[in-house]
Amino acid sequence: MSEQPYPPSGAVRTPSTRTSDVSDVSVGELVGQVTSDLSTLMRQELELAKAEIKVEVQKGGKAAGMLGGAGGAGYFALLFLSLTIAFALGELFGEGLGALALGALVVTIIYGIVAAVLYLRGRRELQQVSPTPTQTVETLKEDVQWAKARNS
Repeated sequence: MSEQPYPPSGAVRTPSTRTSDVSDVSVGELVGQVTSDLSTLMRQELELAKAEIKVEVQKGGKAAGMLGGAGGAGYFALLFLSLTIAFALGELFGEGLGALALGALVVTIIYGIVAAVLYLRGRRELQQVSPTPTQTVETLKEDVQWAKARNS
């Protein structure tokens, strides 16, 4: 029976010391080695999952900040658009479009552009957030395959 390489690719593992001839090792020692190796493997998989989740939470926080900024900029765009319409209507009933209304319109356009850019970037960032630790899932699958191959 040829031994499968230890560890499976994807994670660094430090197995306990092994002997190549298991006939010299007691069952208790073998069970102890397996238990120790499984314990180490599970701790490392947990650390990997924590690291993956931390990265995804950071990406989600960044996206949420951009969406919040887009909401704030959108609010100001609506506010200045309302002021522009009010000033323009006031000038319409009086003498043409005044300088004050034109200034308010320029500010409205600037806030609208900021809101659009922040929204698009935030949406793109949010779409890249993965709720599952995919690397951990893959290495766990490899670990199961390795354990099955080793026991057969």
